[in-house]
Amino acid sequence: MSNKDEVRLIVDGKRLDGRAFDELRPIKIKVGVLKRADGSCYLEMGKNKVVVAVYGPREVHPRHLQDPVKAVVRYRYNMAPFSVEERKRPGPDRRSVEISKVSREALEAIVMKELFPRSGIDVFVEVLQADAGSRTACLNAASVALVDAGVPMKGMISSVAVAKVDGELVLDPMKEEDFYGEADMPFAFFIRNDRIESIALLQMDGRVTKDEFIKAVKMAKDGAMRIYKMQKEAIKSKYVVESEEEVD
Repeated sequence: MSNKDEVRLIVDGKRLDGRAFDELRPIKIKVGVLKRADGSCYLEMGKNKVVVAVYGPREVHPRHLQDPVKAVVRYRYNMAPFSVEERKRPGPDRRSVEISKVSREALEAIVMKELFPRSGIDVFVEVLQADAGSRTACLNAASVALVDAGVPMKGMISSVAVAKVDGELVLDPMKEEDFYGEADMPFAFFIRNDRIESIALLQMDGRVTKDEFIKAVKMAKDGAMRIYKMQKEAIKSKYVVESEEEVD
């Protein structure tokens, strides 16, 4: 499978894992998994397994990084050495720095930073097992972890990618579709009051036509709203369990 042109990703109208073109991978979300963090989330999206810890708002160190009028959001995306098939060298690389930057900018669209001048909100993201779309999985988990931390926000971020494979657009691509496909488009949407307000993140690798792009946006919006509902249910389920424990 060294030549991308020789790899068939759609056979008899189905993707290699049997999903429909607009079908998400299985998603599992658990809130409040780390007791020492202000907020946390564990999320599985396909074969991706990520954990996010949120600390703050809290004092920023060193102090010269403080902003006198608003909080500083810091986002660190890190892949564990054992998260990929070939062991990754520990520490940040160019890809993780880039993902950290664009993810932070997406979250800044929803965090009410003006309420916490001179403060910092730290989001630590650890990829335990990587598959295609780890940045979207991490953003979904980070949004939930921020809610768990009680950080005031305008809404939530829900993220999913769309890929073009064998001339077809597919939602939430798996590893083979991401690697051998013709284009990959990660999206993140700012959602408030159960409605999509805007696109908080959009990247593209590859080429699509104008009509394909319009279709990809619609497909991503539909998928993001489904993820958003799962995020809400995961948050609600945590507090339902906690209230039942208090009654007992």
